[in-house]
Amino acid sequence: MRVTNKQMVLDAIIDLNNQEQSVTRETLSGLIDLSLAVIDEKLTSLVNDGLIYRIQRGVYLPVVTHDQARVISKIVLPCGTVKIDIGDDVWTLTPKEARIIGSLMVADAMQYSNIEIGHHAALTTAKMDLQTKEMRRDIKELQRLLASSNHA
Repeated sequence: MRVTNKQMVLDAIIDLNNQEQSVTRETLSGLIDLSLAVIDEKLTSLVNDGLIYRIQRGVYLPVVTHDQARVISKIVLPCGTVKIDIGDDVWTLTPKEARIIGSLMVADAMQYSNIEIGHHAALTTAKMDLQTKEMRRDIKELQRLLASSNHA
């Protein structure tokens, strides 16, 4: 079965959102092999169909959302038994079961780490951009002052 362009765009939006990435036409064009014109057309169609919504100009989210995350905690008992509390549920795991679940979740842990690194990098870049602008402004002011003192 052939996936339509519209479904391809929707799937990409859901994937990006699940990875806590901003969904814009530019991020979509970097992810899927469609022209910006086709992506724009599909975005408009998906908004009109109620499958995505615009949270601000050029930024989209899928309408389908997960339930609110529950509180999760892990306790390791001295005997090696592991208790995992997820909301109102409690799992009691043997050490081997805890290792198996850990190995099954390692990809999610790496993805979480990558998401956090991406957020940190974006904040650092924004701070550096601001500092660069301030330094350029200061340099221009110094150049102006030097030029005016040389003419005096």
